[in-house]
Amino acid sequence: MDEKKETVITRFAPSPTGYLHIGGARTALFNWLYARHTGGKFILRIEDTDRQRSTEASIQVILEAMKWLGLDWDEGPYFQTQRADLYRQAAQKLLETGWAYRCYCTPEELEAKRKQALKEGRKPKYDGTCRNRTDFPADKPFVLRFKCPQEGTVVVEDLVKGTVRFEASELDDLIIVRSDGVPTYNFAVVVDDASMGITHIIRGDDHLNNTPRQILIYQALGYPLPKFAHVPMILGQDHKRLSKRHGAVSVLAYRDEGYLPQALVNYLVRLGWSHGDQEIFSRNELIDLFNLEGIGKSAGVFNPEKLLWLNAHYIRNTSDSELARQVRPFLEMEGIDPPEDRLMMAIKTVKERSRTLKEMADGMRFYFTDTVTYDPKGERKFLKPAMIPLFSQIIECLEALDNFEESRVETCFKAVMERNQIKLGKIAQPVRVALTGKTVSPGLFEVMEVLGKERTISRLRNALKTLEQKAAEYEEA
Repeated sequence: MDEKKETVITRFAPSPTGYLHIGGARTALFNWLYARHTGGKFILRIEDTDRQRSTEASIQVILEAMKWLGLDWDEGPYFQTQRADLYRQAAQKLLETGWAYRCYCTPEELEAKRKQALKEGRKPKYDGTCRNRTDFPADKPFVLRFKCPQEGTVVVEDLVKGTVRFEASELDDLIIVRSDGVPTYNFAVVVDDASMGITHIIRGDDHLNNTPRQILIYQALGYPLPKFAHVPMILGQDHKRLSKRHGAVSVLAYRDEGYLPQALVNYLVRLGWSHGDQEIFSRNELIDLFNLEGIGKSAGVFNPEKLLWLNAHYIRNTSDSELARQVRPFLEMEGIDPPEDRLMMAIKTVKERSRTLKEMADGMRFYFTDTVTYDPKGERKFLKPAMIPLFSQIIECLEALDNFEESRVETCFKAVMERNQIKLGKIAQPVRVALTGKTVSPGLFEVMEVLGKERTISRLRNALKTLEQKAAEYEEA
């Protein structure tokens, strides 16, 4: 079949009971990519019928995460709470055609039936007490149950897993409308997907057991069946279901830690989908190449270090101007608002060594602060009174420079090294600590060019004062 000839409509339908997590984001991404690859439509639907747990804050977090990842939708967001009439009409149709019935069993009665079934070694499914009931007490609450066939096989032709068969006798007369009139998941999702014309349902394989029930509801309502593709779950490195302990936090938490959206998108798509041995994909490449045949049958394993490596790759290959835009908020959180030209200069010196935007901001904070806090170990090891004459000579030479470019700064160090018959290491590390507070930094002469003449000399003079104070203390001792 040529998938390009079919008008594909996919959807992502999160429940707003929390943040958008890694698994949900991958589901959204696969649906978005397949719609974009086929020239179809991608619909966003918020499944908010769980009124106790659904919140407006969660809705906004999900929408914000989708936008940050660049997963734009063609229709929606639709909300289930605004579609009650559709569910009522569909439920009434099932009642009228004999595919649904009213169940008056109380929660206490149902619990007793469940315990009895377990005691007798039977599957604790509903026993059909109200299945053929003909009296309808006016004053007694009821739920609507779907009248599941009691024999036969429900076949799921899954685009990832192949043919999966379920015995109807193993399925339950599931509740489709609660006593308060709110539809349950398996019922509402069928009505929604059918009314929205969804052609392909791509979701995690934890939903596979719901699929035979949904197929029966599709058939009872006379809806055409969509195609199903159940994607293997994402596991932690211990091969257990992904959770917070594996680093599977909110998508927006990755944003706040300084990950680039394109890196996370690239990483997520490879958790379960492949195209040969290729690891790095641009967004356009993903749209061009993504297909359902590339989805694997085994679970993906979430590797935080691989994600970090990929993020570092994207940082290195992102323009300095774009990095300046993205790293600025991390600096502003610390009260730092550097001029654009100095920020761009600083980025060039830390870009190759930064794995996240947060690391980048941390790595260049020293450029924009008024005072330097010395690393205690670095200060003890390198800022010793013996460095006083060398610092004095460096300062004297730098003050005479009219051009503070990297190459000119280097000439001062060469002159001091030659005069004192020392190697660069003897002076470079003490100066590094004096300028940055750290023993590790970008190239020393790069650092000095970015700091500029005034700030460089000021920091060296402050370090010189520290050295002179230490010398005085030694003499007193």
